[in-house]
Amino acid sequence: MHNSEAMALSAALLAVAGELTQRINEGVLARGFEGVRPAHGFAFARLAPDGATVTDLAVHLGVTKQAASQLVDEIVRKGYAERRAHPVDARAKLIVLTEQGWACTRAAEDAAAEVVREWSAVLGEAEVRALGGRLGRIAPYGPIRPAW
Repeated sequence: MHNSEAMALSAALLAVAGELTQRINEGVLARGFEGVRPAHGFAFARLAPDGATVTDLAVHLGVTKQAASQLVDEIVRKGYAERRAHPVDARAKLIVLTEQGWACTRAAEDAAAEVVREWSAVLGEAEVRALGGRLGRIAPYGPIRPAW
């Protein structure tokens, strides 16, 4: 593959990722969740399984602890998450999604599914499944970091 082809592929992947992020966020807002932005969604993805500390969230997002702490303050203030005593580390707080945070996460999943259905209408479901499998083979493991 020539450099120009590699650059075109890179640009297409970045454009699709950016569009997907924007469309998910728009879908969440359209479903009545106010004051959220894509960075919140990336944080919710880390908090969703079992909660996380601010340090865990900072690593996941690729930001400083101070930036992660500010983000946590914001989502707590908006009612999407809450701080709880950490079950193992008395010095740390566990940040967990509230019911509103879980509902917002489900809204994001619904919005993402709408976008993927549109891709299926263009490419066909088999091609979208194949694309998912191929991207899964080359996608890095670990946190999905937002493009700041």
